[in-house]
Amino acid sequence: MSKIEQIIFEATGSPFNLASSSSLSGGCINQAFRIEGADGRHFFLKKNRPSFLPYFEAEAKALTEINNTETVKTPQAIGYGVENGQAFLILEFIREGSTSSKGQAELGKLLARMHRIEQPFFGWSMDNCIGATPQPNTKSDNWVSFYRDHRLAHQFNLAAQKGRKFEGTEKLLTGIDFFFSSYQPHPSLLHGDLWGGNASYDVNGRPFIFDPATYYGDRETDLAFTYMFGGFSSSFYDSYNQEYPLDVGFKARKTLYNLYHELNHFNLFGGGYASSAQSSINQLLTYL
Repeated sequence: MSKIEQIIFEATGSPFNLASSSSLSGGCINQAFRIEGADGRHFFLKKNRPSFLPYFEAEAKALTEINNTETVKTPQAIGYGVENGQAFLILEFIREGSTSSKGQAELGKLLARMHRIEQPFFGWSMDNCIGATPQPNTKSDNWVSFYRDHRLAHQFNLAAQKGRKFEGTEKLLTGIDFFFSSYQPHPSLLHGDLWGGNASYDVNGRPFIFDPATYYGDRETDLAFTYMFGGFSSSFYDSYNQEYPLDVGFKARKTLYNLYHELNHFNLFGGGYASSAQSSINQLLTYL
């Protein structure tokens, strides 16, 4: 019995004999597969280098924590480990259907309900990653300093190691309090990487989210990233705001929060993301 078969057996209580494996497209960080057992059961399997195992552990913990809120659904985490020189993560396989206005509205409502649940601190119980970039989640009771030090400054430092420095970073980091002069968010459980490619709908049209970079932070960070690449309809935003209205200062902070993702995309992929990040910095500096 392989380790993958053993973990599925232990998690489900039913023996699993791997019969076939088919590669799935769409991911740029991990290899992804649909595996099928001799009994017809399917699971989703991710693989990466052995050093990626702690990130798979963090992903399993995040998916479980989101599911435990009984709001928006995620694939159930089955287990993780290392076999044949590769780390792996086994998840429930959810067959995808199609999106609809009703499904988007349901996603907005359920995400808002998850965000309403107040968490005990900013940060998380363990570090994880966003894409393949390490993401520090040091516990804090101060959102502004957490976001400044463990999100923006962290990404600026990674960019500097690649030889790229951005103009105005010191002024932005020292003046970041301005964006929170009349706004004090509570810690919410976040998906952390909520773009259109990480949200989908099952065959019954019910929404689910996956590939999280979870931590406890300002819920506006999740909402901000939904705008960066699109994929979310007015039904999603209307439903979210009806359930949990956004603060009027979100428009300015949206740029501040998406700067983190622009920097991360530069650190992962390079290219034009550097100019996007610099443009956002320049825009934010006009407030200061």
